[in-house]
Amino acid sequence: MRLNPFRFIPEGPNRTLVQTVSVVLLMGGLAWASVPFYDWFCRVTGFGGATGTASAEQIEILDRTITVRFDASRDRGMPWTFKPVQREMEVRIGESALAFYEAHNPTDRPVAGQAAYNVTPYEAGGFFDKIECFCFTEQVLQPGETVRMPVSFMVHPDIVDDRDAKYVHTITLGYTFYEIDLPSNDEQAALRADEQAALQADEQAALAAD
Repeated sequence: MRLNPFRFIPEGPNRTLVQTVSVVLLMGGLAWASVPFYDWFCRVTGFGGATGTASAEQIEILDRTITVRFDASRDRGMPWTFKPVQREMEVRIGESALAFYEAHNPTDRPVAGQAAYNVTPYEAGGFFDKIECFCFTEQVLQPGETVRMPVSFMVHPDIVDDRDAKYVHTITLGYTFYEIDLPSNDEQAALRADEQAALQADEQAALAAD
């Protein structure tokens, strides 16, 4: 059974106040932090609707469905365009699904980026399992290059038994891309090889599902 970080705070105005104040104070305190540190913090504390990680356990697929919406944003100064390919999907709880985001580099120089994510509402974050995604992996786009980046995910069936999360009917997955320093040429080549292999595997999985 999974827990959300606010379940032990009584419902009502006090709970809402605690959530709001926590977000303001902790986001301010993390403003200086790197993207990887933010990822670690979210995974440890559940802050920002940190997602779970799918395990090898047998997952029951329920008849109940839930709507997943996709959001995209860029840090100030990030020159890419970045958007979800699909705005929302209706998925069965417990069943893996595949979505794509698209990024484009309109500049005349290579640009490296790295993404951070968040899931809302917060009580659903612990039940949103990312099986595979591009978040916290360096992405390098050459001048004029456009890529589609996959995210494979699942909403865990335990969500229907949680006191708060069982009332959630829509989950929003959001990514924000930040510009980072360009890696070395060898690192760029390795990254592109990994990206191509992952994309081909996801495309084959999507075709098999159809």
